[in-house]
Amino acid sequence: MKKYAIIVAGGTGTRMKSTVPKQFLLVDDVPIIVHTIRKFQSSNKEIEIIVVLPEAHIKRWEAIQFQFFPDQNIQTAIGGITRSASVLSGLTLIQEDGLVAIHDAVRPFVHPDIINASFKAADESGSGVAAVDLKDSIRELEGAKSIARDRSNYVLVQTPQTFRVSAIKAAYKKAGAGLFTDDASVYEAAGNHVSLVAGSYDNIKITTPEDLK
Repeated sequence: MKKYAIIVAGGTGTRMKSTVPKQFLLVDDVPIIVHTIRKFQSSNKEIEIIVVLPEAHIKRWEAIQFQFFPDQNIQTAIGGITRSASVLSGLTLIQEDGLVAIHDAVRPFVHPDIINASFKAADESGSGVAAVDLKDSIRELEGAKSIARDRSNYVLVQTPQTFRVSAIKAAYKKAGAGLFTDDASVYEAAGNHVSLVAGSYDNIKITTPEDLK
């Protein structure tokens, strides 16, 4: 079955306190987004990569692509105002059915085993979403009060989030302009069951200067 990866690179660097969008910041002299794409390529060299980013970042990305992926056919889609709109833009470039992993460009430490596990789960059950158990105690806020909750009933959701192409496309079209924070929520809102796979505490999303360190 054909496999795709949509790399969502919509960051602006606001929380990073940087004028350079966080996906383009350097780690070991290599842009974060390049590390991320390489992880998918190392998991399966046949995966077709689609990068989604704001139009204002296209020229910077083209320079990076020319330097690090000069002979590779990596497609580019223009992102929207919301994450959902950006993902839908990437999905429109996929013309055949198959499996698609949707991943944050600023999660460069994802292990190829997690990527492969998410594809396997999506092939078997329709979805494979990376998640990890909570380590800390949690409380739910209710106005001025807070209530203790059993952390064993919750997980922290990561990416990749992998689905059958036809199903996630249909879910996004049904969702319309809804404000969803991740793809699993869109998939679930369309009436589908979300299957989880083991993520990793190393699979951090680089958002702040502390994360970058």
